Amino acid sequence: MARSSTFAQQYCELCAAICEACAEHCEAFNDTYCQECAQICRECARACRNAAS
Repeated sequence: MARSSTFAQQYCELCAAICEACAEHCEAFNDTYCQECAQICRECARACRNAAS
């Protein structure tokens, strides 16, 4: 990203998709740790989308 790579936007979009998938997986478990993990993954996904735009 620092070098304005032509793939930076795609990389960030892929990162967001992976974080969303992880969040969905973690949300399936009724466990405090997993719910916290899901929240953090969603925050990461938002950050990746912001970086992609």
